[in-house]
Amino acid sequence: MPRTPSTVRTPYGSRAPYVPYPSFTSFVKARGPVLLRAARSLTANPSDAEDLLQTALTKTYVAWERIEDHRALDGYVRRALLNTRTSQWRKRKVDEFACDELPEQETVPGPDPAERQSLHDAMWRAVLKLPDRQRAMVVLRYYEDLSEAQTAEVLGVSIGTVKSAVSRALGKLRQDPELTPVR
Repeated sequence: MPRTPSTVRTPYGSRAPYVPYPSFTSFVKARGPVLLRAARSLTANPSDAEDLLQTALTKTYVAWERIEDHRALDGYVRRALLNTRTSQWRKRKVDEFACDELPEQETVPGPDPAERQSLHDAMWRAVLKLPDRQRAMVVLRYYEDLSEAQTAEVLGVSIGTVKSAVSRALGKLRQDPELTPVR
């Protein structure tokens, strides 16, 4: 049974002739921007709003032949938007579960800060006991993290000199009685 054009009330109260949408595509082209604004009001993210509208329009397309009154299409899509958003909200993953006891995390106790500071101070006292040249090489190699070649270049000596001086310095540090607990 063909429908005859009737009149619809516009937002400003006047009456305008109603022309049904001949196809789903024409409906989307005509009402897409308005429906996208409605979707954006339901979500915080514009891309989520676009996805929400696509899902609602897919549902509308599937039901297109069953919708008799095309004047109700906006309401149909808005209801699909709302229902889809509600379903998404209900299906969201919940990572927290209520329980009677809080699970205790097993933590490995770290070194005592006082012990670390004590060891640090003992190491510096031992380094300060080294001769100036050895001290400079140890500091550049291990505290400044320079390579043997970079240390040799900074001090103006050969790489072999750096290797032998650092080796002797480490031997003296191993002999230091303050650093005995470290081994």
